[in-house]
Amino acid sequence: MSQASIGVAVVGTGFGQKVHIPGFMAHHRTEVVAVYHRNLSQAKAIAKQHGIPHACDSIEAIVAIPQVQAVSVATPPFAHHPMATAVLQAKKHLLLEKPTALNVQEAQQLQALAQQHNVAAVMDFEFRFIPTWQRLAELLKEDYVGQKRLIKIDWIAGSRANPERAWNWYARKDQGGGALGSIGSHMFDYVDWLFGPVKRLSANLSTTITQRPHPESGQYKPVDSDDTCSISLELMDGTPVQVTLSAVSLAGRGHWIEVYGEKGTLVLGNGNQKDYIRGFTLAGSQAGQPLAPMDIPTRLAFPKLYDDGRLAPFIRVVDHWVSCIDQQQTVAPSLAEGVYSQLLMDLTHQAHTQQTWVKVPNKAPGV
Repeated sequence: MSQASIGVAVVGTGFGQKVHIPGFMAHHRTEVVAVYHRNLSQAKAIAKQHGIPHACDSIEAIVAIPQVQAVSVATPPFAHHPMATAVLQAKKHLLLEKPTALNVQEAQQLQALAQQHNVAAVMDFEFRFIPTWQRLAELLKEDYVGQKRLIKIDWIAGSRANPERAWNWYARKDQGGGALGSIGSHMFDYVDWLFGPVKRLSANLSTTITQRPHPESGQYKPVDSDDTCSISLELMDGTPVQVTLSAVSLAGRGHWIEVYGEKGTLVLGNGNQKDYIRGFTLAGSQAGQPLAPMDIPTRLAFPKLYDDGRLAPFIRVVDHWVSCIDQQQTVAPSLAEGVYSQLLMDLTHQAHTQQTWVKVPNKAPGV
């Protein structure tokens, strides 16, 4: 018996239009029935372009549509808390883009609402769904490296390296802008997933491009969000983790995770600046042998690839969400993981401000 399709509304039309709408349209269980844009004429134009029946300019109108059972929120971070709150209070299932919110208190409120209304609320932490990453997780579980000695994470990108790129919410710390929210939110989630919880951290956040032109006036406006982050973590098991994040590095080396242990080494990396999903390779070495490429089992492979590399893992996130809705049980990556990532981001800002190590509270059981 074929299972019923789930009516989804897409809120946010930047990443939402590039990835969420085609992703939901490609998935066999989801149907896009509504789209939100703050400008109604634009909402209607996007709806017409994609054959979506409803177009709205308010979140209240979106959740009032009877066919909408679930909502994906892909707006800038400052809108996440009010919009996700409206979705959850309407007892609709939620797929939320990262970073979760503007602070951990907002994230915890969303998690509490999702539990109260018994809806499936998941985060788009898509790196968990990429075959090379899943193989890395398996090898770590199989104790390939033995006791870990050092983990090094570099995510060195150039997406905002051009100082003439326009000023917008990303330039504003108070609106959730910056490299920490954009890519650090992913990093904190996958550190916990792959290596375990964090005991303490220290950080230095920099704003190297301190002004950008306003898109309409052309006048230069100040930037106070971070574009470069140096973060040191100590995991609960004592492993040191050294993290460097940058959004302003010309010809940056890309995204790399190096794991050094007593028995072996694993290196996951992607030097492709154009496709931050598809270019990952995994190499391994045991007993000090030269690093060698590792095969990724076909059982982990994406069933289908798309021109936009982001679509295949996003469709797996949708799979995960649909499964949570079907089972009436939300499993990782859920809002609980979103809360933990947000907590670590908040503590990173605190560590930077205080210029000291900050202890991370122990995770609640089951989180």
